Amino acid sequence: MTDLIQNGAVVSLAYTLKLANGEVIDYTEADDPLEYLHGADNIIPGLERELAGLKVGDQRDVRVAPADGYGEYDPTEVEEIPTKELPKGVNLKVGMVVAIPDEDGNLNEAMVREITPSHVTLDFNHPLAGQPLFFSVEVVGLREATAEELENGHPDSLEFEDDFDDFEEFDEDDDGEWDDEDFDEYEDEEDAPSDPKLN
Repeated sequence: MTDLIQNGAVVSLAYTLKLANGEVIDYTEADDPLEYLHGADNIIPGLERELAGLKVGDQRDVRVAPADGYGEYDPTEVEEIPTKELPKGVNLKVGMVVAIPDEDGNLNEAMVREITPSHVTLDFNHPLAGQPLFFSVEVVGLREATAEELENGHPDSLEFEDDFDDFEEFDEDDDGEWDDEDFDEYEDEEDAPSDPKLN
């Protein structure tokens, strides 16, 4: 039995996450907490570090700098695609999230930031990149991880979903043109897949 948050402990958290302007962007309640395995990178490092040593019933307000959250905003992660290279009939909207494969075939989310007659601007930064994050947390449960959870690197209750299960990729064919056979999208940012390290 572990009494303090340390590596190998499964922690149950109730939390509220706000941006600098006070906007609440995520929360969990005590009767439906977030569970994570401490020391296994299940949550962002800045929050995990501040939780070490706490016990059940402890509450804490934590400010996480961008470098310890989702990174600084990187302007080089913004790309313009000529409109003429887009699949025919694709109805893109500003705020829509699409999946773009890299050279290795891995899918990367990008948000449509701008649409003009000549090009579409895609932003590959995480939506919270460059933002300080403000957590109000309460430790509502604490236990030792099972051998299976330690092997898997997360508690059984924490399901890491494939961000791209719900939409096809925005692909290119052998000629370097965008392929419209396997394209789908989220209508807006709120419909985009959630980040398993936050919730």
